[in-house]
Amino acid sequence: MIRIILVDDHTLVREAVGRLLELELDMRVVGSFAEGNAAVRAAAREQPHVAILDVAMPGANGIDVARRVHAVSPGTRILMLSMHDKIEYVEQAYWAGASGYVLKEAAGEEVVAAVRAVHAGARYLSARLSERMRAGGRNEDPLERLSARELEVLKLVVEGNTSSEAGALLGLSPKSVDTYRSRLMAKLEVGNLPELVKLAVRRGLTEA
Repeated sequence: MIRIILVDDHTLVREAVGRLLELELDMRVVGSFAEGNAAVRAAAREQPHVAILDVAMPGANGIDVARRVHAVSPGTRILMLSMHDKIEYVEQAYWAGASGYVLKEAAGEEVVAAVRAVHAGARYLSARLSERMRAGGRNEDPLERLSARELEVLKLVVEGNTSSEAGALLGLSPKSVDTYRSRLMAKLEVGNLPELVKLAVRRGLTEA
């Protein structure tokens, strides 16, 4: 059973998406919230498989909430559901730990497919956004080369965690963390940790 929390300040959106997901025999909505703080508390308590977050909300926006949900529930896959189609929003969402980004104009079947994809550990991006990124020559964004797990390791490493500390947070052995780190550095074409940190600072993953 895929356990899901929904976060959107529009009641009609929450109710519509919730009903859509509950029609799937292998999905269950364990929390529905209008604002981010309650969602973060629920994520810490429920440890859901997937969190569906709106990008634009009063108070803490979806990007900030994604970071906080990821911090309290590292195993939760995050899917952004938004009316905003700017590529900058997509990039910020991915750097915040999101595994997928779906536009609110998408058909219900696409939302369900996106939930299944991110739950399985894959990335999901609405077709129109994917086409725009390719058309704009941005399909070679280094971020797109990383898996969701590699992104998790990257964030913890550049924040100064040792392999043992990162492994404890992710449920991995230090050796596995080292393997992920070597793999992501090869994908990003950086040769050492300072270069990795510099790249992360440029992309807003961590502060200088």
